Amino acid sequence: MVQPMEGIRILDVCDHTFVPAASAVLADWGADVIKIEHAQRGDAARGLASSGALDLRGQVHAIMEHANRGKRSLGLDLQTEEGMAILHRLIAISDVFLTNKPPNVRERLHITEEEVRPHNESIVYAAGTAWGPKGPEGDRGGYDMTSFWVRSGAAMGTWYTDDERMPSQPGPAFGDSIGAMTIAGGIATALFHRERTGEAVALEVSLLGTGLWAMGAGVAMSHVNNTPWRPVDLSGLTQPLLGNYVTADGYTINITCLQPLPYWQEFCRVIDRPELIEDERFATYDALMANAKPARDVVEEVVESRTLEEVRELFADFSGQWTPALDTLEIIDDPQVEANGYVQDAVSENGIPFKLVAVPVQFNGEPAAPGRAPGFNEHGDEILTENLDMDWDEVIDLKVKGVVA
Repeated sequence: MVQPMEGIRILDVCDHTFVPAASAVLADWGADVIKIEHAQRGDAARGLASSGALDLRGQVHAIMEHANRGKRSLGLDLQTEEGMAILHRLIAISDVFLTNKPPNVRERLHITEEEVRPHNESIVYAAGTAWGPKGPEGDRGGYDMTSFWVRSGAAMGTWYTDDERMPSQPGPAFGDSIGAMTIAGGIATALFHRERTGEAVALEVSLLGTGLWAMGAGVAMSHVNNTPWRPVDLSGLTQPLLGNYVTADGYTINITCLQPLPYWQEFCRVIDRPELIEDERFATYDALMANAKPARDVVEEVVESRTLEEVRELFADFSGQWTPALDTLEIIDDPQVEANGYVQDAVSENGIPFKLVAVPVQFNGEPAAPGRAPGFNEHGDEILTENLDMDWDEVIDLKVKGVVA
């Protein structure tokens, strides 16, 4: 398996999900990630008991695993001189310094770029924030719900006017995970730039900026038309092979064939209704658009009279674009997901097997196998004695003082 980040060390001074998930991506690609955690309580996400309607208090803390796979953990008190001295020594042997602390907290902890770089002039300094480092809200905290989803226009872009409540994100850590891939790509690019030029750069990624990028086409279209983006009601479209239909066993399928006439003609052959191709109501593009309602009735009858499995069989050779809507449990066993290794087997610290979504980038056609999240301070002694060459008496003294966990 290709591990393009092998030999790269990431110093992860983060908690929660957005920024830590970026170094989890790099860990899956082979990087050695040292996760610095609060010396007493660890990452704040360890105390998260639930997300939405689902519980996190079982044997596998799924969000911790998603965002911290493959890392090593060190509990370290950064508000002590000894703790900062250890951090400086780790900076000196790292390629990337990664943090999600807002600018004012970085200043308070003395981990700004200006304070990190003297300990390693060649380090890539990477930071993720909620709102971006500048402007009146640069020091404010935030989550993907607030910064990525609500503020970027994404929530409004999915809010049907007849719904009483604004829609929530479709899943936990939704914006966090997209933002994490953005940070990981930025770090990889910065390392490539350093390799080519010798220059070590700093980079910033925000949830707000990532949300705006995800909505970028809608923002541009809104500006051009001076009209805010709103969701499209797919039930009333004037195109029969564009929209949602429900099968006999209650599954929703989406059909998105943007070239209506050729796909309509093929669809008619697939359902063994070739006479509809020459039907004057549907024989030309203009006629098909003008008679979209009776054409949609045909599609609806075909789908509603069959189970999802029967629709799959019927559309097996149909070249048009369609797919069933699956939930987050059903998708794990989807044949296309299985064939591409998009969901991988993992084992927690206490030996419990579970599933993790693989990083979406594959090298040489192989999915990256995810590691597991570390236990709190699981690798503390190893990092201090092996990476920093401390002797045991020094480590024990630091433990007594509470500098390290």
